[in-house]
Amino acid sequence: MTTIKVGVREFRERIASFLESDTPVDVTRRGETLGVYVPTRRKRPKTAHISELKEAADRLANALADVDEEELVAEFKELRRRGKGASR
Repeated sequence: MTTIKVGVREFRERIASFLESDTPVDVTRRGETLGVYVPTRRKRPKTAHISELKEAADRLANALADVDEEELVAEFKELRRRGKGASR
C-alpha cells in the first residue's frame, strides 16, 4: 500500500484534498512521522459505516505490518527519556 508523505504545514494547507482522497498520508515533522491519516471510503458525504471503518483499519494494519512493536516502544521510551533531559 502506498502512502503520501507530507509535512505538518502541507497537511494543514491541503487537508481538504486529503479528506477526499483514498490514499493514506504520513504526516511528518523534520522527516520523522508524527502520525498517519487513513481515510475511510465514503458512499455518502459525512457518513462512515462500520464496514468502511473496518476497511480503514485493515489498510492501517497493512501500512503498519512491517513495524516491530518492541522496537517502536523502545524508540518511544528513548525519545521520551531524551526529551525529559532536554527540558531541564
